[in-house]
Amino acid sequence: MIDETLQRVFGYPDFRPGQRPVIEAVVAGRSAAAIFPTGSGKSLCYQLPALHLPHLTLVISPLLALMQDQLAFLERHGIRAASIDSGQSREEAAAVMAGVERGEIRILMISVERLKNERFRAFIRRVPISLMVVDEAHCISEWGHNFRPDYLKLPDYQREFGIPQALLLTATATPRVIDDMRERFAISADDVTATGFYRENLDLTVAPVAAGARPRALAAWLKQRRSGQVPFPTIVYVTLQQTAERLAAYLAKAGIAATAYHAGLEAGKREAIQRDFMAGQTDCIVATIAFGMGIDKADIRAVVHFDLPKSIENYSQEIGRAGRDGQSSECLMLAGRDTLGVLETFVYGDTPEQHGIRRVIDELRAAGPRWELTLNALSQYANIRPLPLKTLLVQLELRGIIQPRHAYFADYRFKLLGEPEALVARFKGERQAFVQAILDAASKARTWHELDFAALEALGRERGLDTTRSRVITALDYFVDKGWIELQSRQLTEVYEVMQAEFAPLALTGELHAYFHDKEAAEIARLHAMLELFESERCLSRRLAEWFGDDRAPVRCGHCSACRGQPARLPQGPERAPLEGRSPGELLGELETRLAQQGEGHPATPDLLARFLCGITTPLFTRLKARQLSGFGALEGTPYAEVREWLAVHGASDSAQ
Repeated sequence: MIDETLQRVFGYPDFRPGQRPVIEAVVAGRSAAAIFPTGSGKSLCYQLPALHLPHLTLVISPLLALMQDQLAFLERHGIRAASIDSGQSREEAAAVMAGVERGEIRILMISVERLKNERFRAFIRRVPISLMVVDEAHCISEWGHNFRPDYLKLPDYQREFGIPQALLLTATATPRVIDDMRERFAISADDVTATGFYRENLDLTVAPVAAGARPRALAAWLKQRRSGQVPFPTIVYVTLQQTAERLAAYLAKAGIAATAYHAGLEAGKREAIQRDFMAGQTDCIVATIAFGMGIDKADIRAVVHFDLPKSIENYSQEIGRAGRDGQSSECLMLAGRDTLGVLETFVYGDTPEQHGIRRVIDELRAAGPRWELTLNALSQYANIRPLPLKTLLVQLELRGIIQPRHAYFADYRFKLLGEPEALVARFKGERQAFVQAILDAASKARTWHELDFAALEALGRERGLDTTRSRVITALDYFVDKGWIELQSRQLTEVYEVMQAEFAPLALTGELHAYFHDKEAAEIARLHAMLELFESERCLSRRLAEWFGDDRAPVRCGHCSACRGQPARLPQGPERAPLEGRSPGELLGELETRLAQQGEGHPATPDLLARFLCGITTPLFTRLKARQLSGFGALEGTPYAEVREWLAVHGASDSAQ
């Protein structure tokens, strides 16, 4: 059955390694997990079963680029699939939902954030779903890279929507992460398939070069490989956006056509660059890690790390984009320890301070039985970046203190596409009065009506009408479907039920602060484990496979720098002026003045001041326009932990308040 579908629909004569047991498990009605290297055919593990399952296959994917590539593939093979994403108009999203409800669309792709949308959740409850697919499933584990707190809620969503099966897909998961994923979705160990991480066609070279000589060394390496007319598609990975721009310009001057790619570029330009690279019109991309997810280009001949990757998992994922056609490809690591401080700074910047955690807890205690929050406002108030703030909220959930109920958009506005009298006249009796109340409770600017739910509720009581929020939103959606209005929603508000109001706030603050410090220490340890791998005298291919629990790689691959008798020693960064003998006051004066005037009670702790001196952006610094102050980033090249210790010695003090 599945063999016939493989050949008839997809045109493949046989399955790739690992695909058959995963597909057989899903078609037989069991949940499963596929841990395959990048480019090894994970997507087929849900695409083929979707044709044999009775209801919808719901795919949760972290990036729009991943969705679009897979949708294009499915369309080429005549499989009805669609996505709902933020780039669509309401009319486009409504058309997709209608196709799903009619059973015409077999596969629906969404981001995990879509599940917070109250209208989408109401829609998905009405639709029978056979399979939930979690792409990049390592994001669910706090012990993996790219942890995304919203992914922790997916097992609850599976139960809430009554989805009988789950399929987890990832290219990079250590044994601990695999166990974590499996337990959360109750997947049998027998239904976890890992095909191994060894790639015999990838040549791994660690040849670190001092920072100042690195651009010249890269240009020489690329020129040597581009002497003929044969294309040599290359991705060069860097850490910072400005490095991407500068290095691409340097290579262009050296006669190598290179294009910078990073998240700071306008979306249309990024899409054009990616399209040109896929089509072979651009041969060399200098990119941050924003480039690569969903890149299914088979003939990439080289992946170069100009700066250190973020982790062993990121390194594996990034080099896995080379040589998917099975042809020999090169993976070169040029970086030294000079960018280690930048990577460590990313980690330290995501650790909430104790007083920030306490502010969140005090907001929770003051809320009563129902806590409504907007993430950006709470992030600003607590001076905690949005991602670690989401993690903090999930930790409060896991401790049974709060329980998510739903999310809604606080602000709705609509534009009438006809006269208001005509809209009211379409209805009779109580419904007509209800529609009139909606219009009466909406203040009108030039073309848009801002809906005031509190005013509408009061008007409903006064006129004896049911003006509950759910009824109003259902009505507005109906008006959109009929083409009578345009609707916009803003300010996502998350609603939690407070399950435990009696707890010791100081103890809980300390417990959560310790949790984040443990995560911080684990992330720093992961960085140093990566350095150990790069400096290994043992086979790099073997060491890399072992990191992911794979003991099937050869002891000596013969195609890495360690096997060639060239173990690496990563050079240190440039010499730094010692902190001893310097005074923090000369660097912090302007910040301390602004904190006193506009700091909203945030204390000048060693962490806060270290983030300023190391150039780490925080919600508070954005509000204070701290980048404009002298001293911001003045110690950018100095390890964060060293700066923090120096400040602590000079008298700044932590406070949980």
